[in-house]
Amino acid sequence: MREISYAAALQEAMCEEMRKDPRIILMGEDVGVYGGAFGVSRGMIEEFGPERVLDTPISELAITGCAVGAAMTGLLPIVEIMFSDFITLAMEPLVNQAAKNRFQFGGQGSVPLVLRAPEGSGTGAAEQHSQSPEAWLTNVPGLKVVIPSTPYDAKGLLKASIYDPNPVVFLEQKLLYRTTGPVPGPEEEYTIPLGKADIKRPGGDLTIISYGRMVPRCIQVADAMAETRGYDIEVVDIRTLVPLDTDALLHSVKKTRRCLVVYEAPQTGGFGAELAACIAGSDVFFHLEAPVRRLGGLDVPVPHNRRLEAQVVPTEEKIAAAIESFF
Repeated sequence: MREISYAAALQEAMCEEMRKDPRIILMGEDVGVYGGAFGVSRGMIEEFGPERVLDTPISELAITGCAVGAAMTGLLPIVEIMFSDFITLAMEPLVNQAAKNRFQFGGQGSVPLVLRAPEGSGTGAAEQHSQSPEAWLTNVPGLKVVIPSTPYDAKGLLKASIYDPNPVVFLEQKLLYRTTGPVPGPEEEYTIPLGKADIKRPGGDLTIISYGRMVPRCIQVADAMAETRGYDIEVVDIRTLVPLDTDALLHSVKKTRRCLVVYEAPQTGGFGAELAACIAGSDVFFHLEAPVRRLGGLDVPVPHNRRLEAQVVPTEEKIAAAIESFF
């Protein structure tokens, strides 16, 4: 199978569906002529024109509000927010309108909107362009939240998100854009349903539950510790935070009897707490040989200094130390 980048996989997902369905539009700051802040939509305005690839004013509130209205009246808008930090400026239409529409109108309304946004640290973009806001969003009933870790998952999950009748926040961790991996070509159609976790590395001694860019980092550490320490570690990628595939998580932890949750966002109040509670509040609790442990980011704003920035999130050394604490 060919290998393409995470960014190219996202672009393919959008282009393939836009060729088939004229209802799909892409809108956001610099998504057209410039090709997107991270190059994901490069070349799309040339193919689809300015009526379907819309360069918008610099107002996340206006962009998202327009997209909500467009979705309610029959279009399938994809919104690109330049940095996930700026979702704060779009919270009113996203949280108070899009997320509540179906409930508010007894299922008669629908807001099939995808809001894409790059998140996370690692590019030296400092504290206002490097946050991981997924925990805020998972607390909003009516929103679905997706964070793929591979190009294959990015393409399949984005296609599924476009046609989901609910608003989907699709978070793309910035350091993944240039990573590559196997992805079927356009002739081989596939989607990945929301709410299905994936075992990225099977094992029997310990389950690591993670998502986004921490998944390949956990796999790297697990491979290294298998060689040096003989540990057989399973890495489960949840892929979608909402809906969450609790069955897959419980099955894995019941098998390994130990669980470590790893995520980039600040540890306090992070989504990792929800994952840990999911395990601890189930019957799997009685199979545990050690408490469920979390390894999240530090509770500080992301610094601009590259050396400090690298230490804010779980490093390979921190993950390895957390694994050792179980044995």
